[in-house]
Amino acid sequence: MIEFMPPRLMRGPLAQSVFANIGPRRFRVLSNATAMLSNSRDEIVDCGDGVRLLLHHTPPQRREIRQVVVLIHGWEGSARSTYLLSAATRLSQAGYRIVRINLRDHGDSHHLNQGMFHSCRLAEVIGVVRWVQESFSGEAVLLVGFSLGGNFSLRVAAKAVEAQLNIKHVIALCPVLDPQQTMDALDMGWLGYRFYFIQKWRRSLEKKKAAFPDIYDFANLKRFNTLRSMTNYFVLRYTEFPDLESYLKGYALTGERLAGLTVPSTMLLANDDPVIPIFDLGRIAHPSCLTIDRSEFGGHCGFLSGYRLNSRLDQYILDVLRSTGNNGQPASH
Repeated sequence: MIEFMPPRLMRGPLAQSVFANIGPRRFRVLSNATAMLSNSRDEIVDCGDGVRLLLHHTPPQRREIRQVVVLIHGWEGSARSTYLLSAATRLSQAGYRIVRINLRDHGDSHHLNQGMFHSCRLAEVIGVVRWVQESFSGEAVLLVGFSLGGNFSLRVAAKAVEAQLNIKHVIALCPVLDPQQTMDALDMGWLGYRFYFIQKWRRSLEKKKAAFPDIYDFANLKRFNTLRSMTNYFVLRYTEFPDLESYLKGYALTGERLAGLTVPSTMLLANDDPVIPIFDLGRIAHPSCLTIDRSEFGGHCGFLSGYRLNSRLDQYILDVLRSTGNNGQPASH
């Protein structure tokens, strides 16, 4: 267990998960990120098979750290999500090169690809990591992912040898372990979580429809009131999977998905995460290169340390990266 003890009124999963991304914290994170954002440039990257992804590259402020951190947001987030900008700013200030990826149909990228996003589109994420590796060939590549981005990061790492990727270390923060359980947690948990994700997904789909009006007509999206029914509808119509169960298994980390992992990796989970059931942890392979840290509190990608709404995640990421030795393995943290 890591040492993390927020004030009593900040210990609930609702407070940790919600306040991490809204209101005063969002405003302060954007203010702190001004210099980094002004120093960033957009790149549209060919990821193979005609797929293009939008990323944002921030060159390092100092040259002594020859490492590039690739940051991957969660589902229906973006490269400008509060949690990701906060971490990116802290890492940029510490001297790292930063690459913030937008997954397909996230951020302002709905127009770049005709096909729709789904969570099994691993090849294109591998493609963008390969682009980073080739573009900054003298620098070590580090992956940091949040929620679904953490899930993607670990799946990329599990394919690293096959894909000829040389990744020094992966940090997965509150990664989706079993999508089936996460979907149930959202549908049967606090109504606000379900409403939040359904509303964001609807807006994203409307952007996709606007970008390709001759291809997509989603009719009345308001008829879906659960993530399960909405996901099932789109899986059957817009993916190659025969059913919802096959699709969800396609990106689960449970079972033997990580058994062949050779990239040094660190996973952080909170016992009170309302989105990622902690019992799923016992159903994943645990190779020797995988370090699993847990915290009693933290919610989902929150880890707010106090009433000023600073996130412990930023320093945690920096500590892990600084503690990795030449072989990428972290010291005790």
